[in-house]
Amino acid sequence: MLQSDTQDTSADVQKKIAAFLIRLSRASKRALLLDYDGTLAPFTADRDHAVPYPGIPALLERIRTSTATRIVIVTGRRAFEVASLLNMKNIEIWGCHGLSRWHSDGTYELPQLDKQLLSQISEANELLRQENFSGLLEFKPGATAVHWRGQESRAKQVERTVEDVWSRLRNRKHLELLKFDGGMEIRVAYRDKGDAVRTILSELGHGAVVAYLGDDYTDEDAFAALQGFGLGILVRQRHRPTIADLWIRPPEGVTGFLADWIKACGVSS
Repeated sequence: MLQSDTQDTSADVQKKIAAFLIRLSRASKRALLLDYDGTLAPFTADRDHAVPYPGIPALLERIRTSTATRIVIVTGRRAFEVASLLNMKNIEIWGCHGLSRWHSDGTYELPQLDKQLLSQISEANELLRQENFSGLLEFKPGATAVHWRGQESRAKQVERTVEDVWSRLRNRKHLELLKFDGGMEIRVAYRDKGDAVRTILSELGHGAVVAYLGDDYTDEDAFAALQGFGLGILVRQRHRPTIADLWIRPPEGVTGFLADWIKACGVSS
């Protein structure tokens, strides 16, 4: 259940981060997991040009090359989009909320999806297109999403229409209706961000020090999977109920945390 109590004070946050950084400095294995939109990049209606906050790519590249840290991006976007926006090589990206995986060596994984499910997704996409949502639609592996960012006045109308399309689908057994910050999507219910985190934790094995930074409601699955194994950090301008361990504001909170990560790993400025 999401926590609804009063958020930590700045002093509480710094204390929790300091304790984590001590553990990080002593770790033999490290992993930094991050959402993209709203965490590493500001939200924008022009999704194709959602570039990272200034300084973020350089900090991530330094962490990747100098601190023996496994960096993983976990996003609702298609993996190749984030690779292009970040302009970073040799980075691991889980796309479509954990459905696909782009390995740091450039290999790509996407599970073979049931043809009937794909047909249902295509049907939903066509029904939404007929509602004059074509400019808001994103058709991707295993999902069709509607984005209303930049057109918030249409949000309620879009939400009602997506719910209506959802109700009209013939067989929803292995599908789900997912709400996210700035839109909704109908997708196959195979994997979520929590599944990506659990896979990564399993691969890391015992003793790894891990943090996950994310802003969206979809990141709550990741925070839940990380509980007891690492630090979950909510990244938002305004606090909301969450099971994350602490809350920071972008971009300063994120760039500060990344810089602290570098210092904790013994890399001089």
